[in-house]
Amino acid sequence: MNNYFSDNLDRLTRYQRYGTRVVNIGDVPLGGGYPIRIQSMTNTDTLDTAATVAQTIRLVDAGCEYVRITAPSVKEARNLGVIKSELAKQGYSVPLIADIHFVPRAAEVAATLIEKVRVNPGNYVDRKQFQQKEYSDSEYQAELDHIRTRFTPLVKLCREAGTALRIGSNHGSLADRILNHYGDTPLGMVESAMEFIRICADENFHELVISMKASNTRVMIQAYRLLVDHMQREGFNYPLHLGVTEAGDGDDARIKSALGIGALLKDGFGDTIRVSLTEAPEAEIPVAISLVNSVSAIQDHQPIPPLDSLPIDLFSYERRPTRKTGIIGAGQVPIVVADIASGHSDTANHLKAAGYQFDLVQQSWLPGDLGADILYVAKNIPDIKLSTNTLVLCDSDTWQVSDENEQLFPLFDLEGYVKADLRHKAANFIKVDAQIASSSLPDDSGIIWILSTQNSHVLADQRRFLLDLVQSGKQQSVILHNNYPGLSRDDLLLSAATEMGGLLNDGLVDGIWLNSDQVPLDDLTTIAFGVLQASRSRMTKTEYIACPSCGRTLFDLEEVTARIRARTAHLKGLKIGIMGCIVNGPGEMADADFGYVGTGPGKVSLYRGLNVVQAHIPQAEAVESLIDLIKSDGCWVEPQ
Repeated sequence: MNNYFSDNLDRLTRYQRYGTRVVNIGDVPLGGGYPIRIQSMTNTDTLDTAATVAQTIRLVDAGCEYVRITAPSVKEARNLGVIKSELAKQGYSVPLIADIHFVPRAAEVAATLIEKVRVNPGNYVDRKQFQQKEYSDSEYQAELDHIRTRFTPLVKLCREAGTALRIGSNHGSLADRILNHYGDTPLGMVESAMEFIRICADENFHELVISMKASNTRVMIQAYRLLVDHMQREGFNYPLHLGVTEAGDGDDARIKSALGIGALLKDGFGDTIRVSLTEAPEAEIPVAISLVNSVSAIQDHQPIPPLDSLPIDLFSYERRPTRKTGIIGAGQVPIVVADIASGHSDTANHLKAAGYQFDLVQQSWLPGDLGADILYVAKNIPDIKLSTNTLVLCDSDTWQVSDENEQLFPLFDLEGYVKADLRHKAANFIKVDAQIASSSLPDDSGIIWILSTQNSHVLADQRRFLLDLVQSGKQQSVILHNNYPGLSRDDLLLSAATEMGGLLNDGLVDGIWLNSDQVPLDDLTTIAFGVLQASRSRMTKTEYIACPSCGRTLFDLEEVTARIRARTAHLKGLKIGIMGCIVNGPGEMADADFGYVGTGPGKVSLYRGLNVVQAHIPQAEAVESLIDLIKSDGCWVEPQ
C-alpha cells in the first residue's frame, strides 16, 4: 500500500523540510519556512511567581524561544497571567505555554491569558484506569461524542483569543478506549491525536501543533512517521513538536534525545523541539541548539543517488535479514568495534579503554559488559591472550603474512578483496563508501561491509546503501564506520546518536565503529554502547525512564534519580521508571520493570510494570523499599 514515504522517496535521499502551515504563537511564528524553534519547561511551583519568572528568564537568556509552565488546576492557570505580566515588566515577551492534563477548565482559563495551551488527549477527558473492555461501535462513538462536547469549548476559546493549541499524545497516557482498540502502539498514539485534530478542523480552528512523545525512541519515531502519513491523507499539515519524554539524565538522556529528535530532524521533520532532561531546565538548551545546528550543516549536502522503491516498512520494526558470520548478523545483537591500532606501545591501557580487564586466573584479557566485540589493530597484531569471544581485525596485507588463527580477520578495501589470492575462509571485512551501487558488489558468503561516507548527510547516504542491499536481496552484514574529525565529545555524542542510532532504530545494521581525533577511546566505547542501548538494540546497562522535573513534581527528581542510580546501576538490562507525579507515571513505565512514582507530598508508590505493589509509602523509605522489591522478584545481583 502506498504511503507518504513510498510516494515521496526523494525525502529519504535529499534533505528537505516537511512543509507545514504557519502557526502564530505570540510574536514567534512556528512552522512553514520559519526556523526550528527551541523550547523548555519550568520546574518551579507555578504559584511561586518570582521563582517561575526568574527561571523563565534564565531559559530565555540561554536561547529558549517558548517556555511551558504547568497548570494542574484553575488556580495555577490564573497565575499564568500574573507571570506573563511580571515578565513583561522585566522586558521579556517570550510566548508562554500552559501544560494541561486533567482539568479542562484550567485550559480554558489559560487560553485567555497566554499564547498557547498544550493538552494531552489521553488525559484531557478520559480517566485512565488500565481496564480491559470490549467497545461496541456505539460505545466507542459515545465516548468520541463526549470528547467533542468537553473539548469544543476550549477550541472556540482559542479561536476567539488567537491562542495556539498543542495536541500532545504521550505513549504513556493513552486512554483505555485507545489502548483497547489499537493497543499500546504508535498507531494508537496517532489516532488519539487525530480524534482531537478532526474536532478542531470541524470548528475551523487550525492554530495547531502536534506531538507524539515516548521514552522508547523506536516508538517515538514510528509514531511521528505515521502521524505525517495520516495527516497527509486527511489534508492536514500542522507543525510538529519533537521530544523524547522521560529520557533521564547525563549522557544516556542526551543520546536518547538526539536519537529520537535528531533522526527526525535530519529527515526534515520537526518545527520545534524540547530536550527533556532530569536536570535543571537550562541544561536542555545547549543540547537542543546543537541538534538544530546539525540540521543547518546538511542543507547543501552532496547529491545522493535516489531510491527506486522503498523495500522496508518505516512504520514498524523488523531487523534486516543477514547471514550469520560468527558473532555478527542473523538477528544477533549489534556489535561494537574499537580502534586500538595506535596502542601497540601501550596495549594494556588501550584494552582497558576498549572495555577490557585482565583476568589473573585465566591470564587473558576479558571484555566487560561495555567491552568492544572487535578490536581493530591495523598492522600491529598484539601478542596477548584474548577472550575467545573477541575478534581481532587487521589490515589485509598484515593478515596475509601472519599465521591464520580463529580470532584474526582481514580488513580489505574493495579492490584489494577482488584481487586477493588469499581470503579468510569464514569472514572477510571490506571497507566501502556509501556512494557505491550495491549492484556492483560481490555477494560472496561471509562478506561483512564496513560502511563509511564522506557525505555531510551521513544518515541519508548510509541508509540509501542499506536499502539498496535490501532491494537487491544481499544478506551481508553491515557495520557503520563513522569518523567525526574535529568534533568535541558532546557534539560527537549527539551526531553518533542521530546518525547511527537512526539506522539501528530501523533494524538496518549489525554493528557500529566510532573514530575521532579529539575524543579518547574510552569515551568512544561508552558512547557506542549508549547508542545501542538508546535504540533498544542491545541492553548492557540499567535503563532509567526518568521524567524531567516540572511544577507537578512531588520530590527532588535529580536527587532521587542519583540515589536510585547509585544503588542499581550494576543491574544490566533492568528498566526502572522514576516519575515525579502520577500524570504519565504508570503508562510511561509500561515498558519499565519497576517504577517509583510520586503520589502525594512525601509519598511514593512502587510499581511492578503497570501494577501498584506498595502505595503511598513515606519517601524516606521508598528507595530502600524499591531495592527490596527488586530483590524479592529475583532481579537483584550484588555489585562487584
